[in-house]
Amino acid sequence: MTQQNTHKIAVIGFGEAGSCLCQGWGRSDVRAFDIKQTGDSDIAADKTRQMRDAGVVIGNDAASTVHEADMIFSTVTADQAHAAARAVAAGIGQGAYFFDLNSCAPSTKQKNAAIITAAGGHYVDVAVMATITPKYHQTAMLVAGEHAEAAIALMLALDMKPVHVPGPVGRASTIKMIRSVLVKGIEALTAECFSAATIAGVADEVAASLDASQTKDGWKDQAAYNMERMTTHGIRRAAEMREVAITLADLNIAGRMTAGTIAWQDQLGNLGLSLLDTEGLEPRLSAIHRALDAQKGD
Repeated sequence: MTQQNTHKIAVIGFGEAGSCLCQGWGRSDVRAFDIKQTGDSDIAADKTRQMRDAGVVIGNDAASTVHEADMIFSTVTADQAHAAARAVAAGIGQGAYFFDLNSCAPSTKQKNAAIITAAGGHYVDVAVMATITPKYHQTAMLVAGEHAEAAIALMLALDMKPVHVPGPVGRASTIKMIRSVLVKGIEALTAECFSAATIAGVADEVAASLDASQTKDGWKDQAAYNMERMTTHGIRRAAEMREVAITLADLNIAGRMTAGTIAWQDQLGNLGLSLLDTEGLEPRLSAIHRALDAQKGD
């Protein structure tokens, strides 16, 4: 963004995301506030120094920081997102845009939207879809809600890269939250698998075996295949995974992900369901859900 853009910007939360946005914009007039300014003296001093080095105008609290802002970016930790929305609502101007970039459940975003809307602001559900450090303000972001199209125009003026997701507040967040099941889950599985492999001295062999079995299927095709494997062989695979749990325990590795795998394999394997003649992810999942509902009714 160039200094020709006259929108007044405030950033609430000056961690990685907030500082990266400010660095990317390259402006000297962004107002910012972080709750750590008001805590432990050493932590507050470090945070204030970081903000000063970034060239932002340091606010005294959330309400006064956003008072004259046209665009407010909330970039706090997920557990503080609701508190940040409440704090901002006390000072937000009529018609100001509140961009909620926090990684929250859709229901949390909807609660935040109610607070901001009641205070006269325009709430925008934003999902940051990649690590923010490589591309800073140009990181891919999904935008949803009643004010999404107008908000996207404002973001484009800041040289950002928003993508509109049609639908109400919470839809952008829904995509990110559910995607995180797999993305963060793979990270956790990796930790569990390769911690054990390294201790056992078989990391190279395990990695080579995984490389050899890697497919080029898209995720929907892979998911459909996985559903069939679990319903067909889940009981046997759950039994195998119980032996995996013993292996991990013998290596002094907590099998947290393995325990969940046992439960899923057991549940789907015990449905007595064959998906071999059912093609596609949605039809297979529909069959699974019908079988689960029938099981509950028995």
